Amino acid sequence: MTPDTNSPTPVKPKTPFHDLDHFVAIPRLSGLAVNADGTRLVTSVATLNSKCNAYVSALWELDPEGNSPARRITRSAKGESGAAFLVNGDLLFTSTRPDPENSDEDPVSALWKLPAQGGEARIVHSRRGGVQGVVAARKADAAVVVAEVLAGSSDEKDDDERRKARKEAGVEAILHTGYPVRHWDADLGPAEPRFFVVEEGEQEALKPATVDEQPQLALCNVTVGMGTSLRNNSPCISPDGAVIITGQTVPTGKGDQRTVLVRIDSATGDRTVILDSPDYDYDAGPVSPDNSTVVVVISRRTGPTTPPDVKLGLLPVNGGPLAPLAADWDAWPSPAAWLPDGSGLIVTADDDGASPVFTLDVATGAVRRVTQDAASYTDVVVSPDGATAYALRSSYEFPPEVVRIDLASGTVTPLPGPVERPALSGRLERVDTTGEDGHPVKSYLVLPAGAGGSSPAPLLLWIHGGPLGSWNAWTWRWSPWLLAAKGYAVLLPDPALSTGYGQKMIERGWGAWGDAPFTDIMAATDAVVARPDIDESRTAAMGGSFGGYMANWVAGHTDRFNAIVTHASLWALDQFGPTTDASFYWEKEMTPEMALANSPHAHVEKISTPMLVIHGDKDYRVPIGEGLRLWYELLSKSALPADANGETDHRFLYFPDENHWILKPQHAKIWYGVVEHFLARHVLGEKVEVPAELGL
Repeated sequence: MTPDTNSPTPVKPKTPFHDLDHFVAIPRLSGLAVNADGTRLVTSVATLNSKCNAYVSALWELDPEGNSPARRITRSAKGESGAAFLVNGDLLFTSTRPDPENSDEDPVSALWKLPAQGGEARIVHSRRGGVQGVVAARKADAAVVVAEVLAGSSDEKDDDERRKARKEAGVEAILHTGYPVRHWDADLGPAEPRFFVVEEGEQEALKPATVDEQPQLALCNVTVGMGTSLRNNSPCISPDGAVIITGQTVPTGKGDQRTVLVRIDSATGDRTVILDSPDYDYDAGPVSPDNSTVVVVISRRTGPTTPPDVKLGLLPVNGGPLAPLAADWDAWPSPAAWLPDGSGLIVTADDDGASPVFTLDVATGAVRRVTQDAASYTDVVVSPDGATAYALRSSYEFPPEVVRIDLASGTVTPLPGPVERPALSGRLERVDTTGEDGHPVKSYLVLPAGAGGSSPAPLLLWIHGGPLGSWNAWTWRWSPWLLAAKGYAVLLPDPALSTGYGQKMIERGWGAWGDAPFTDIMAATDAVVARPDIDESRTAAMGGSFGGYMANWVAGHTDRFNAIVTHASLWALDQFGPTTDASFYWEKEMTPEMALANSPHAHVEKISTPMLVIHGDKDYRVPIGEGLRLWYELLSKSALPADANGETDHRFLYFPDENHWILKPQHAKIWYGVVEHFLARHVLGEKVEVPAELGL
């Protein structure tokens, strides 16, 4: 067949950010596991499926020495996740791929094992309720599986029968006796999480054995009768596998709850509360190499005049006095691992637009910063000799990549991975200014290629969520490079309430969202629009979640912007507080009077800027009622006049099947396409068509 020489040749974009199809197709790394002898590293890589409507993860192995290329070690249409090495080198993971030996069964998330010596992965445990995750001990042949059981189930057989009956009856109803009932995008119940110790199963009777045949693994429930108290708590298993340390959430009345620390004997299931205080919540970090001490994350319980604070402590595994660790360090550290000799800890902490790796000396509390670059490190694991760490590293200049860290020198070396860094559509700068009270305010500024001279760039102010967070790491949901590819400069400020700038930065905005967070953002904007490479006459503001709240607040307090985009945003704080998925936390931050004083809806009559409202119906953190009320009140009360047909320049982009985040790749393209259309119209005075898939 002769090729059609008149067919146009596809034009490759300048960068992946110049074309949404290329952007959503960039593979995405997450998670990192190292085996006991430090010779194998495994990460998860998500890629588009064949229909380009979902991401599917596969496990890839990397060479810790950096001498060999990465290689894919799992492959299925359903994907794999949650890798954990057993001490013998076998790799456990979870997957909903069908069991080749029981293809008639409905696929569930089951436990699989890939032998250390190679070969095919095989299913080692499957249950009707599925498996949510697995954690392995570092020095013993032991592992803990997280799975859910129906509240009334007496054992695994009973749970299976109850699930089957519920499914066959078509029942979806859930009877709650406590709070919360939803979390982010998930309906909680009727199942409750449990921790199971992995045990060797028995060979099926009368079944002919083969040379390679092994019995299925069995699961022993060591958290019987714990109700819903393990929700959002993870097991931390001691290196010898003898003990599980976990947070346990307990109700305190009036819809509130707090978290205590519990020790569970892996052999007997005996439980002991080892840390409990009405003033703090506790979370378990790793257990020391000698199995004697657990790191504790100590979170101060908040109130309208008591902002959060996070510290570390050391606690004997069997209970005893809690010893503070690096108590004077003005940071919120997150423990990653012990050094193998037990002399110190490796932690990460947000710090000035980054999240570096630090070591903490457990004897003196001395803190040493290891990595010096302006990057963020996650999923840190340590080699058995304690000389090297491995981590995922990202920044606003590159997405997550696997790196090797020399813990003595701080030298960071990228390892040959499955994904190359994408070329960017501009450059990144750091911007410093001061708030109204003289406190430093720092930002990142993304500048498009060619900005400056006679072509100053239009500015997009992009406000982060949280609000306890920072613009310090790559995010696929909020990519400024897509807007830079369209010619915009993107300002990413860290105002009051941002992490990584000390406790004072939190205190400045606590309970007063419309005060220092707002004036800090405006100060950063003022500093940037004074630059010759920025066009002050063409500006927009946008944000999601708390950033959406702030976009709404901005809309009611200034008309300086040409357009405002607000995603999953808080609008009426009196309404939001009792309807969000975690009302008990929200009500500790503001009194009703404070909430009213900081509520954007009270200023709707002042809004004269065109607004694009975006919300997903399955958003439980900021319920859809916020978006619906915002949309109606913009139309009925805002100062933006309607045209002869009764329509305004406000727009509402609604996703019936998305949640707080827009996760489906086809919807991410719609999101960015509509945002580009809206900004082009109101900021640039240009016509950009909405995505054709909207059918308009």
